[in-house]
Amino acid sequence: MKKHTPILVIGCLLLMLALAEAQVDKALDRFMQRGGPRIRPNDLRVLQLEVSPDPIREGQRIRFRATIMNNSNHSGRISLNIKDRDEIISEVRDVNIYSGENRIDFPETYYRFSRSDYCFTVEADIERTRQTIDVAKEFCLHRVRNGWTMSDRGVGYLFVEDLDMRPDPVTPGQEVRFRVKLRNDGRPIRATIRIQDKDQVVAQVENITIPQGLSDLQFPHMRYSFQRFDHCFTVLVDLERTPYPVDAAREFCAKPMGWTLKP
Repeated sequence: MKKHTPILVIGCLLLMLALAEAQVDKALDRFMQRGGPRIRPNDLRVLQLEVSPDPIREGQRIRFRATIMNNSNHSGRISLNIKDRDEIISEVRDVNIYSGENRIDFPETYYRFSRSDYCFTVEADIERTRQTIDVAKEFCLHRVRNGWTMSDRGVGYLFVEDLDMRPDPVTPGQEVRFRVKLRNDGRPIRATIRIQDKDQVVAQVENITIPQGLSDLQFPHMRYSFQRFDHCFTVLVDLERTPYPVDAAREFCAKPMGWTLKP
């Protein structure tokens, strides 16, 4: 037994030294992690902030997506808050932020909209220190006719003052040309406008400018078979491949007595 005692003592000493070295390594790692390179709020910039659905209506739940640029060469885990003034609307915790662009999806939430405009800020929480992140532009929800939108397209109220055709009356198989008198209460936009008879596209013009105010929009000549007794036409506007609501002064129906659109 005495012969093995020195070996046991040496073994215990080696084990204690190994454990002590491991603890020192962990302490050094923690020290280097705290004192080493990390993401700073000044390294971050919000390039884009989107909402879904857009436009959003009162009572709907909302989901945010942020595109954040990390201008540093470092990665890390941070928490992010989206705020309306001093109120936190949505937050994500401990998300990975890498060098370059990062797309961050926030959880779906409910928020009561009552004002006409809401401008949002994004706040970073890094090591329990909160700071607002710089933004590429102002991200605001604006009140529109069908809810609130983050879109900066500047689309105003669209209203069809009149829809007519030449010739009028028209006979079946004859070439006809439609004209829409459209009022745009917003800024000038580019869009696709089509005239439909139920689900059938009768005439269409693509990627045209709709100026502010009242304008006459001419459609190309075409042939259309007037056969039914209920040819009622609607004017639709597609903006960035998304239908935009359009109101009309009246229902535009071609009467079978000579097929005329005149009231």
